[in-house]
Amino acid sequence: MELLITYDVETTTPEGRRRLRRVAKTCEGHGIRVQKSVFEVVCSDAEWLRLRHQLETVMDPEDDSIRVYTVPRGTFSTALRLGNSPTAGHDDPLIF
Repeated sequence: MELLITYDVETTTPEGRRRLRRVAKTCEGHGIRVQKSVFEVVCSDAEWLRLRHQLETVMDPEDDSIRVYTVPRGTFSTALRLGNSPTAGHDDPLIF
């Protein structure tokens, strides 16, 4: 499945800034950052359940907003990119 994850975390407090870092780190562990608060994620159903649980644990539902869009498979590779927007490379091999 392909997911587009966007978030807006309240950062006027030190706790909010920590949550912002945690949300970003969580998303980085599962996908590729394509803009400051936007990630493209390619995952299985089980991985999505794990990611959702992690995000729900980190965020403050009173102050933060996370949107997850499920898009048809292949959408990321056909996305129109304008300006300084390189291909995310979801199909590239991972090198450790």
